[in-house]
Amino acid sequence: MQDIQSETEINVTEKAAKEIKRIMADNQIPDGYGLRVGVKGGGCSGLTYSLGFDVEKRDGDSIIEMNGVKLFVDGKSLFYLSGTQLDFSDGLNGRGFIFNNPNAKKTCGCGESFGV
Repeated sequence: MQDIQSETEINVTEKAAKEIKRIMADNQIPDGYGLRVGVKGGGCSGLTYSLGFDVEKRDGDSIIEMNGVKLFVDGKSLFYLSGTQLDFSDGLNGRGFIFNNPNAKKTCGCGESFGV
């Protein structure tokens, strides 16, 4: 599978990249690891986002590098996440990663699940 380095697939904002790097440093995650971004069934709207750290590419993965962070995304998840912006908020409404997904036709109130 080809590696993708295009902002049209998943765009990681500078704020999100800074937080990913901070989490990696705080948890002493070694260089070479990246953030695995995915979609799985569940949640009140049908699909939920998943985040975790991984060290290597799996079969069918694409690698996206943006703002100094590496993302691993499996093919099925990339289908649902194409065009998504991964951002980070630390405002009054809560702290966490935000998926601005143009493919989501409905979302739950907490923003953790979506439907297409």
